[in-house]
Amino acid sequence: AAGLKAIAVGNVGTPILDALRDPVAYDVFAVELSSFQLHWAQSLSPVASVCLNVAEDHVDWHGSYNSYLADKAKVYERTQKACIYNAEQIETERMVEDADVLEGCRAVGFTTLTPAISMLGVVEGLLVDRAFIEERKDSAAELASLADLGQFAPRHMVANALAAAALVRAYGVDSKAVRQGIQDYVPGNHRIQPVAREHGVLWVNDSKATNPHAAAASLATFDNVIWIAGGLSKGVSYDDLVRDNAARLKAVVLIGTDTAPLADALERHAPDVPVIQTPAGDTENMQTAETGGAKTGSSPDSGAAVMSRAVASAAQLAVSGDTVLMAPAAASMDQFSSYAHRGEAFIEAVRELVEGQAKTGEE
Repeated sequence: AAGLKAIAVGNVGTPILDALRDPVAYDVFAVELSSFQLHWAQSLSPVASVCLNVAEDHVDWHGSYNSYLADKAKVYERTQKACIYNAEQIETERMVEDADVLEGCRAVGFTTLTPAISMLGVVEGLLVDRAFIEERKDSAAELASLADLGQFAPRHMVANALAAAALVRAYGVDSKAVRQGIQDYVPGNHRIQPVAREHGVLWVNDSKATNPHAAAASLATFDNVIWIAGGLSKGVSYDDLVRDNAARLKAVVLIGTDTAPLADALERHAPDVPVIQTPAGDTENMQTAETGGAKTGSSPDSGAAVMSRAVASAAQLAVSGDTVLMAPAAASMDQFSSYAHRGEAFIEAVRELVEGQAKTGEE
């Protein structure tokens, strides 16, 4: 959009050094940095920066939640034009307040509610800007509609769109180009990805939901959920996640070698929800950049049988009107090489199930 040559680099997309060597002369790098990468960062100076949210995650690696927050906050250091913060999470605003930025840099919030001055937000189904316009005291610029976000527009997707809009507005992109960019955007795989709808049951892959915060956003999108969850918990608590979403849960199918923390939370806060434990099978620990470690050898198909059993268990429970949601709220490396590998295993298992049901119907 806006005629700019841009590329997603860093923790998602192309490695930044590969992009620098690319013969294409890019105008803009959209850089995603993990908390691990930020931990080691010493000289970042972005044009605009954002911390989308914070939630207890990777505590086992960072040592404590406060250390995790401190590393996430480094994204704002030496920002040149705009520090974008989540107005619905006070922690991100405090990060901006404490950041050492360049002179002239401003703070801009985003919210899924009605925005105040110097914020982007939502008014009557429209994404609007009250930060990067002259008349921001008493008016707002329309950027896009919720319908422009596609089939699903869960709250966290709206928030992400507003944050992205704020970043590009800080760079000088006009509102028309923002709308075009939102309309053209195709969410990556494994992010609330519809896989199939069969016999009235919707199957959704959100393998990218690797922590409770992301899983909560995914669960909030649906009702009557059969939830496939579990993996490496990374030392987090599941109490709030289960307590806040217990009414949505019809049943839970647990996967992974570290199911006890989630199973215990379900017993405490959703005792009436059926819980099925999927046998782990013969799987080996894997580490990837998702945990800041190096991948170790293991069979690439070691988790496929586990996922197939989980999908079969969910299918036995699902009826028309239900959603089977794979939003693990945990890392994948106990049984898969990455969240993408886990997501592909789910997709394949669902497709095999649907094909099997179709053949049965023909007989």
